[in-house]
Amino acid sequence: MRVSTVPWTGPEWDDPALTRLARRLREAHRLVAPLPPEPRRRLIRHLLAITDLAKRDADLAARRLDAFIADHGADFRRAPGAR
Repeated sequence: MRVSTVPWTGPEWDDPALTRLARRLREAHRLVAPLPPEPRRRLIRHLLAITDLAKRDADLAARRLDAFIADHGADFRRAPGAR
């Protein structure tokens, strides 16, 4: 097997909707990070399920992420170290 010496620069596609969804998921993970361990684990599992769904149906994943943020926005603001 031959290995390329060209550094990987990311995916070969440019889909603004998927890029926006990826950034929003990353931001949601940042918001969950400062929460106490028990709710953090539960919410991270939820975000991972949304991330997995995005591989098959990005539009549905975006709607679920909207609902996730709407449902848990107050939790993020109350967390120690919240922005």
